[in-house]
Amino acid sequence: MGARSTGREAALQMLFAVEAGGNSAPRVLATYWRETPGDPEGRAYADEVVTGVARDLAAVDEAIRKASTNWRLERMARVDRNVLRLGAWELMNHPEVPRAVILDEAVELAKRYGSEESGAFVNGVLDRIAENLGRVDRDR
Repeated sequence: MGARSTGREAALQMLFAVEAGGNSAPRVLATYWRETPGDPEGRAYADEVVTGVARDLAAVDEAIRKASTNWRLERMARVDRNVLRLGAWELMNHPEVPRAVILDEAVELAKRYGSEESGAFVNGVLDRIAENLGRVDRDR
């Protein structure tokens, strides 16, 4: 697994902890890395994602709301919501990472940590977010 993949997995766990425990992102970051040493490259990316999602939460959640017809953000499963936050933030802030990579990684996280339907749900919502942002892979 690459550095960004391990970073995304750690970021998801921390985003989940921020939401579930009501702690600040800096506090969760400090606690997580004290208890779970990670590879330095993955750690840097995870820190960037968690800090970025926390900072841009209103814009990220708004992008998810616009893309998730018939699903209120508050009613989504916590894992799905946080995978969507991670993927949406990456789509919004990392144009150098191909859209397909962001979607594939998010779907894999959703399948690993979510329900049976999570992968398809996350894929559909993130695909709409990417469309709304005008994100198109170069090879298309």
